[in-house]
Amino acid sequence: MAQLNSQASDFDPGLRALSRQSNYKSRRFYRGALALGLIAGLMGACAETAPQRETSDGSTNVQTEEVADNTESYIGQVVTIRSEPIEKVSDTSFTVSDQRLLSNEPILVINASGTPLLLPEDGGIEVQVTGEVRNFVSAELAQELNLIFDPATYEDYEDQPVIIAQSVTLAPEPGEISANPERYYGETLAVTGEVNDVRNETTFTIEENRLLGANDLLIVYATPRTGAQPQPTAAQLPTLTEDEQVAVVGVLRPFVVSELERDYDLTWDAEVQRQLEADYSDRPILVATEIAPSAIPD
Repeated sequence: MAQLNSQASDFDPGLRALSRQSNYKSRRFYRGALALGLIAGLMGACAETAPQRETSDGSTNVQTEEVADNTESYIGQVVTIRSEPIEKVSDTSFTVSDQRLLSNEPILVINASGTPLLLPEDGGIEVQVTGEVRNFVSAELAQELNLIFDPATYEDYEDQPVIIAQSVTLAPEPGEISANPERYYGETLAVTGEVNDVRNETTFTIEENRLLGANDLLIVYATPRTGAQPQPTAAQLPTLTEDEQVAVVGVLRPFVVSELERDYDLTWDAEVQRQLEADYSDRPILVATEIAPSAIPD
């Protein structure tokens, strides 16, 4: 995946403040953020209008709109949002917003994950961001994060909400993955969709219910044989039902049984494996590291 070329240096600082709102409304990357909701637990009355859930890593999943409108309520909290990036600000930052409220100011995201910032070059691909909500005070954060914030680039964001990202993960739709799996093979993805076919307690498919005719995406929990973090046992996984909206994080691979058996401790019996080979050979499979119910609306 090619890294998006930095655009910050191409802008005249004197024009940024005047053109910012209209630029964000017209930018082709401008689509809304949807909450990636996981296990149950609503926040307080300040955000009753949007689904909010607590994830397995303790972060709170909210809409970008909620962070922008109720920043003080989220200061110091670790949140997870799902959005298309609007603009890359520098090599370590970009902005996100919500398409449903065009008056919303975009929120700055600072990549503090230690992994180079890779964003899709074309529009339409969302990212999942998990990080702490802060007020952007450049002098304070520069010292804390050991980063340099150019005043001309970041002056519009001073004292505005910022998410200090612990992780930034590509979040394509199931239909986008099915249409072009080669683009995502080997990538860690955050995918949401509707459970369509439960094969056993660790294997099921999800589909993009908004995209008619899209292929299902096969999901499997499987413990890596070596060199990777252990995954939950089947007993620790949530009980899934068809038509349930779920959120899954995992690595996309081609469905090649010999390679999967080499790398993972699979739990398929002979009949399930035979059916999966017949239905999914050489199609993509997402080997999951996290799965939970989703609060993203239908």
